[in-house]
Amino acid sequence: MLVADRPYLTPHAYLEWEARQPDRHEYVAGEVYAMVGVSLRHNAIALNLATALRRHLGGRPCQVFFGEVKLRVARANAYYYPDLMVSCGEHRRQADSAVEVDDPMLVAEILSPGTEATDRREKLGAYRSLPTLEDYVMVSQDEQRVEIYRRRGDIGWQVILLEPGDALDIPSLAFSLPLSALYEGTDVPAWQPVGPSP
Repeated sequence: MLVADRPYLTPHAYLEWEARQPDRHEYVAGEVYAMVGVSLRHNAIALNLATALRRHLGGRPCQVFFGEVKLRVARANAYYYPDLMVSCGEHRRQADSAVEVDDPMLVAEILSPGTEATDRREKLGAYRSLPTLEDYVMVSQDEQRVEIYRRRGDIGWQVILLEPGDALDIPSLAFSLPLSALYEGTDVPAWQPVGPSP
């Protein structure tokens, strides 16, 4: 939702203003947008993924960021709050006082009715402009379905669709998680009926 009473903000003014706000706001080209709350299912899926990644990446110079950390996308003149990011590199261990990330290898969004269109269009384009990004993962919260946009060197992006029984594989992180584990603790069924029963 656009915060209509805010004038055009520079990125610096946005960061100063956002630091004083009780709620989160994303920033795109001078406009500020209020973040909406999430469902319990959305939260459980994001937490399952964050927990599995954190456990897997222990001991590596990588950090998992979950929900409350801003992602700066310079080419889009934007700051977003992805549901999850992974950033790796030696410099990351000294950057704990920073308020933003600009070099994720992985970004994941849990799709919801209010944000899916933005996640699929605006954010897809913005995230793919990040030179460090290897995988953009979009996770449905209504069915066991995951869509991955994976960088293929200089030739573009591969789209991978996952369904029940598959595993979420992130080769750049040597990570794999069955979809059943991603949706564990939720009421999302493994299989959706295809049409009426006979």
